[in-house]
Amino acid sequence: MAQMNLDCLGEACPVPLIRTQKALTDLAVGDVLVVEIDHSCAMKNIPEWCGKEGHNFEIEEVEDGQWEIVIEKTH
Repeated sequence: MAQMNLDCLGEACPVPLIRTQKALTDLAVGDVLVVEIDHSCAMKNIPEWCGKEGHNFEIEEVEDGQWEIVIEKTH
């Protein structure tokens, strides 16, 4: 299982979601992508997309207004 970090700090929607989608295509099933965001719109859109696609994810607020979304690629 590999882990990749994706720094999307300072980027507004839809850029973090598009970068997340592209990064996941490069990963194998079971790999983990950690997306760092600080835009509340991305904090809503990325988990919604993960849920629709069936990927496992967890959200952690690492600082006030900054989050990490940990996504496990499932297919």
